Amino acid sequence: MARQNWTRDQSILALYLYCQIPCGQIRRTHEQIIETAHLIGRSPGALAMKMWNFARFDTELQSRGVAGLSHGSRLDEETWMEFASDFSRLSYDAAHILSTLKKQEMDSFVDLADLPNIPLGDTRNQIVKARINQTFFRKALLSSFNNTCCVTELQVSDLLIASHIKPWSVCNESEKTDPRNGLLLNVFHDKAFDLGYFTINSEFEIIVSSKVETCLNNKLCNEWLKPLSGKEIKRPEKFPPGNEFIEYHNDVVFIK
Repeated sequence: MARQNWTRDQSILALYLYCQIPCGQIRRTHEQIIETAHLIGRSPGALAMKMWNFARFDTELQSRGVAGLSHGSRLDEETWMEFASDFSRLSYDAAHILSTLKKQEMDSFVDLADLPNIPLGDTRNQIVKARINQTFFRKALLSSFNNTCCVTELQVSDLLIASHIKPWSVCNESEKTDPRNGLLLNVFHDKAFDLGYFTINSEFEIIVSSKVETCLNNKLCNEWLKPLSGKEIKRPEKFPPGNEFIEYHNDVVFIK
């Protein structure tokens, strides 16, 4: 039987999974890889290998000596270059491909239970797209940080927040979905980070606000904020925080 070349849609789905599955779990026995491989007519082993092809473009993995597979195709590079600067397109395009393969409406990929009466049309489509991107952002951060708070190393998913470094309210569509604009934080440090009580620098060291040092004198702040000064956050496996987002948080959000 002649070898079947990978299609663009199949490559998009492989990158989509690469962003959402921790490196240590990228193997042919992973349930989501098995399901997706069946949908696209590939073996789980072939899909896992295709996902590893993208690791050679990931600078964070390269910095740790993880090279990925060296025999990837030009399509792998083209797919990475097309979507690595716009993850909102990746998440939505992948959801559209999956909806077509599964013969399901796009609505089925998000929970609209709290908005039951939205009529069909542009507004509903915009909400569906936003929630697809929000889901992707959270899954990408859970994957990158191995389901671990980067400050406390808490590993209870229900207590972890996919926190934007540059606030969601001032992001463009691409920045809202970019995993390099995120930290995985527990609910307390997520709120403290959003309020500017601490930030990180380009070396991923934590800087605590002088307001915490001088004004917030209570047990929780003394134990959960002040001791963080100078410590490094847990580095993500993939998609390290971008300097442009860190600088924004330093300059605009952080309370000096």
